[in-house]
Amino acid sequence: MALDPEAAKAEIIAFCESKSKNKSKFYFNDFSKLFPDEKTRAVKKLLTQLVQEEKMVFWSSGSTTMYGLAGAGKQAASEGED
Repeated sequence: MALDPEAAKAEIIAFCESKSKNKSKFYFNDFSKLFPDEKTRAVKKLLTQLVQEEKMVFWSSGSTTMYGLAGAGKQAASEGED
């Protein structure tokens, strides 16, 4: 299945926004479940593009990397993302 990058990025953003009341950061596997027919590499590329476009941010605890919407979540204010 060929993935339309713009539609897929919009779906990722919509997913994050729909969950934003409960969560601000998501594991990579949360996004790979959105596209079960796609290879993980294709999903990773989409997330990287969203980070480069400054629509999403990486967050790392040192052992785990998560993704979140730019400027969302409790950490955003303390890390100067506002």
